[in-house]
Amino acid sequence: MFDSVGWGEILVLIVAGLFILGPERLPEAASWLAKSVRKVREFANGAREQLREEMGPEFDEFRKPLEDLRQLRNFDPRRAITNHLFDGDPDPLGLNGTSGGSTKPNGYPAAAKAEPEALKPGEKPPVDPDAT
Repeated sequence: MFDSVGWGEILVLIVAGLFILGPERLPEAASWLAKSVRKVREFANGAREQLREEMGPEFDEFRKPLEDLRQLRNFDPRRAITNHLFDGDPDPLGLNGTSGGSTKPNGYPAAAKAEPEALKPGEKPPVDPDAT
């Protein structure tokens, strides 16, 4: 129930309750809230047990689709599409090994990169008229 509420939010609620209710009524309000939450949990557990007793083995069949829906909360569409398109390959394009490795992604050795020769003093760089 309180999975998404962090300690910061709880602290803000306590401080707000302290200002709204005052220090003399805050403990009573906290105990009332705890009792109410406890009652709601007991009612929910009782209803679940009663439903389980009445439905019998069909209860688990009914509960399975609900658990599947609950797992959709953690659904990441980007990861699902990547896994579907690339069969779960984390590096489908082979880009992780391109930082100067000695083999290409297909397993063949990488070709030696020829460094272009430096220009001699006074030499003009080559010009590509189509690129400008």
